[in-house]
Amino acid sequence: MLAATVRVTRDLDAAEEAVQEAYIRALETWARDGVPDRPGAWLTTVARHQSLNMMRRQETLATKLPLLLEPDAPERLEPDPGMIPDDRLRLIFICCHPALAEEAQVALTLRLVCGVATPDIAQAFLVSESTMAARLTRAKKKITAARIPYAVPSVGDLPQRLDAVLTVIHLLYATGHTAPSGIDLVRDELTGRALDLARMLRQLLPVEREVAGLLALLLVHEARRATRTDTNGRLLRLEEQDRAAWDRELIAEADQLVVAALKSGPPGRFTLQAAIAALHAQAPSYAETDWPQILTLYGELLRIWPSPVVALNRAVAVSMVDGPEAALAEVEVLERDGRLAGYRYLPSTKADLLHRLGRDAEAAEAYRDALALSDNAAEQEFLAERAKLARPP
Repeated sequence: MLAATVRVTRDLDAAEEAVQEAYIRALETWARDGVPDRPGAWLTTVARHQSLNMMRRQETLATKLPLLLEPDAPERLEPDPGMIPDDRLRLIFICCHPALAEEAQVALTLRLVCGVATPDIAQAFLVSESTMAARLTRAKKKITAARIPYAVPSVGDLPQRLDAVLTVIHLLYATGHTAPSGIDLVRDELTGRALDLARMLRQLLPVEREVAGLLALLLVHEARRATRTDTNGRLLRLEEQDRAAWDRELIAEADQLVVAALKSGPPGRFTLQAAIAALHAQAPSYAETDWPQILTLYGELLRIWPSPVVALNRAVAVSMVDGPEAALAEVEVLERDGRLAGYRYLPSTKADLLHRLGRDAEAAEAYRDALALSDNAAEQEFLAERAKLARPP
């Protein structure tokens, strides 16, 4: 709805206001007349009409309207559903314009196109909600001031924006895969939206290796999504999950994408992450996982993408190859580095390593540190249970 409305307004704030007005109109009208056969089309049409009315009220309508409406595009009461995916992708590319800082590109797209709440985006970037809200406002104003065109960039401009677009889709899936807050561990609507966008991008750019890598990565995660909690919603670790219930068709599809991407040239960060995830998915059991190969892949990933989160994940692989003591030394280096302050998986990883080393009192304390950083009920229950188990008699 937002993407279709921006086609009329060319202004993100105005489009958001029009969409909100459409929701209000629906609450009033549908309660009286019933829900229409195509509620999405109804809402989109009302939002577009509302945006036109807003523009007509502006004093500069006569000079600006030709710039805001697409030429030779008759207004339709019921938009063609086939245009909506294109509109969404177009809006993603607008928000990922190189005129914006990369962090602003990703945050703005998550908020506007993907519907991720501002507090959740703030948590992903380890900043306060007010700070993130201010950044989003500045980014929208810059789009208007710079007159960034509402169009998918040309082929020559794609390389400048593609990495940010892939990052957005990856973070969208990650936000749904493990919700930053709330009762449920997984938000199906976000994971589903991310998969749709990844498949759409794959159709648009079939020869881009990293597009294939991202889609493969999401497919592997999707294949085991249903097994990440038990029937009571309790979080299950990878070694506890029922591998027989994993979706083997999705895993096979991901494997084909990874193999093709690796054969076509040097792998990027999404392809390497997909290869790691595929090794986990193909292992007959947790004990039979090819940890040396995973450690090798993490080493290459850290080389091309020197992220502290990657270094933390690599430390887990180190613990399985060289033992928990070697991994703990790397985790303590990351602690002193400070970039992962507030990242709940740093103390939880440290706690697990300490527990494996028999340092139970320290492990319990580290689990409590992780618990204090988590706002998700399923994670909180899991961490509290782990802290209790690690507590020495």
